[in-house]
Amino acid sequence: MIDTSHIRNFCIIAHIDHGKSTLADRLIQKAQIIDDRNFQNQILDNMDIERERGITIKSQAVTIPYTAAGGEEYTLNFVDTPGHVDFTYEVSRAINSCEGALLLVDATQGVQAQTLSNMYLAMEHDLEIIPVINKIDMAAADIPSAKHQIDHDLGLDADTALLVSAKQGTGINELFEAIVDRIPPPAGIASDPLRALIFDCHYDPYRGVVVHLRVFDGTLKKGMNIRFMSNNSEYEVETSGIFKLSLVEQDELGPGSVGYIIAGIKTVSDVRVGDTITDAENPCGEALPGFREVKPVVFSSIYPVDSNDYDELRSSLEKLKLNDASLIYEKDSSAALGFGFRCGFLGLLHLEVVQERLEREFDQSIIFTAPSVKYKVKLKNGEKPCEEIMVDNPTDYPDEGKIENAEEPYIRAAIITPVTFVGSIMTLCMEKRGIQTNMTYLDEKRVEMVFDMPLSEVLFDFYDRLKSISRGYASFDYDITDYKSTELVKLDILLNGKPVDALSQLVFKGNAYDRAKIVCERLRDEIPRQQFKIPIQGAIGSQIIARETVNALRKDVLAKCYGGDITRKRKLLEKQKEGKKRMKMVGDVELPQSAFLAVLKTKED
Repeated sequence: MIDTSHIRNFCIIAHIDHGKSTLADRLIQKAQIIDDRNFQNQILDNMDIERERGITIKSQAVTIPYTAAGGEEYTLNFVDTPGHVDFTYEVSRAINSCEGALLLVDATQGVQAQTLSNMYLAMEHDLEIIPVINKIDMAAADIPSAKHQIDHDLGLDADTALLVSAKQGTGINELFEAIVDRIPPPAGIASDPLRALIFDCHYDPYRGVVVHLRVFDGTLKKGMNIRFMSNNSEYEVETSGIFKLSLVEQDELGPGSVGYIIAGIKTVSDVRVGDTITDAENPCGEALPGFREVKPVVFSSIYPVDSNDYDELRSSLEKLKLNDASLIYEKDSSAALGFGFRCGFLGLLHLEVVQERLEREFDQSIIFTAPSVKYKVKLKNGEKPCEEIMVDNPTDYPDEGKIENAEEPYIRAAIITPVTFVGSIMTLCMEKRGIQTNMTYLDEKRVEMVFDMPLSEVLFDFYDRLKSISRGYASFDYDITDYKSTELVKLDILLNGKPVDALSQLVFKGNAYDRAKIVCERLRDEIPRQQFKIPIQGAIGSQIIARETVNALRKDVLAKCYGGDITRKRKLLEKQKEGKKRMKMVGDVELPQSAFLAVLKTKED
């Protein structure tokens, strides 16, 4: 067993695109865990979508052997963390597995919204924070400004900040020495009952679920009976080991170790991130703090483009669920789109990732309905106390006469932006029903603005517009706070007088007209013309609030009437009109798939 004084557990925390994955590559390359022939960029990001977008979705861990300048051998356990706000809980569990964190600041961008929120997470868990300024090789790098921001915004000692270029490998040796010198070794007692934290897991098609964990106290051995403290399920450990990019078996994992176990667990849903593992025969007194159930915040329905592909879509979702425990789905159906699934996601990025994985990995052609959040609706109940229900699907929304009150989830949004864009960002947030609660000038060039705003307003085009208004310089971070009262209405889209359930949306009453107008205009451009006029209407209950018309294709019945009496022409036109009316009564309007996709585009262009 390794001496705990020679173990260092650390993670890298940063805002998106500050070079976290590139720095991880350099650390792994320097330690020569992998030869140059098999090396590739973003080596810990093993999904194509992660490489393309330059983001980390699934956190990884790797054990790096290091010989210090004094000749002593150390084991450095690096726990990689996702970089997006949707995965904040996973980040907090990864941080909890470490004693130290490298706080990465981009020399060209400075401190941004998630740099701050991730630093506060690290401070909550009493981690030793080492500030690191990355991208010092770039022409636009402003090191004095980055140091000032570390000192002024983060309250850390800028003199201790390390200067590195992850791309070129500059300063990596100094970084390794700082990890050994400044991060404290883990404090754990091998003779105590076993306590280990689950910070992640993945599914292996041949061996079942591989659980990623950090041992705090006690020893984990092959053949041992373990218990998951959140649900009291028990398993026998078949294999234990550490990560060196591949899985490397070890006889036992002692205090401070970061590694994995395989224990015949069938599905990822049986393993909960943040749960505590203990010895079934000699359990520990209490679980490690911080565990909570991860709940979805964004909901959408998925339908196959061809209704015959429903069974394929179901099996694809089952396979995807094996690797993504936070994906929740149940059966759903629509008169317009047939059978499908209602899914819950951690956020919009999670929704996009699931959509792309279904299309790429499983070759599915799918349609997503408009994303929605979960509303609290209180129903009128006469003299009795009001009954409260949760609604995320427009088809489940009760009649307005039955509703006492509706509430929607609010977020605390933190935006860090250059001073130049303050006015236009403020206008955008107020347009999205945001209420400014704080504004802090971080320095003479940058401002942090804090808004309370409804989560539903962020789902549609907010992020795109924020980036275009600020030319990409504003950074955005949010956390969900509580529910607040709202005026909620169900917007129905009628086609030829018939409601299309898949296009229904729950919207704030003040936004209903604008949303209905946009949907009607887009459908008008997408629906092919018929032999009769097609009215497209947006309605709240029985009240029509927006209308567009797809004009009829008509044959020129007057072509053969050159000259002659006007009554003859009129008679032919009236006859045509009657025919069109009869056709409209029996005619059915086919809604093409492109029409659904056009309505669900987030940009209002």
